[in-house]
Amino acid sequence: MARSNRTGRSKGGGQFVPIPHTMVRSDAWRSLSGAAAKVYIELRARYNGANNGDLSLSYREAADYLGLGKTSVKRAFDELQGKGFIVKTSQGHWYERKAATWAATDKPVNHPSAAPATNAWKEWRTPAEKKLKK
Repeated sequence: MARSNRTGRSKGGGQFVPIPHTMVRSDAWRSLSGAAAKVYIELRARYNGANNGDLSLSYREAADYLGLGKTSVKRAFDELQGKGFIVKTSQGHWYERKAATWAATDKPVNHPSAAPATNAWKEWRTPAEKKLKK
């Protein structure tokens, strides 16, 4: 365990995956399946501050790391896209053995498109709320 200095902060604690309170308290986050939350955390852990838009995680790699089936991983990626947590920036290629790349919507995209953070997950509503708005 890392020791604390005199200000109460530890040294050498390593990196962490930040998930803002606004996200955790959102309807979109609370409605995520366990598999989708695991995939999001694994994908977001690959963000280094300068590579949003180039986050890569193949279905096979996610399945192996997270103890899920590839079908569950596919559903998790679909769910994360549908609820606005991630967007696909480039399609993967089976024959080239290249995984798709992704961008988390809570950070600006560091990509040639240079898109700002959309925080699309804030706009997601439950199906019941969508019916009420019609």
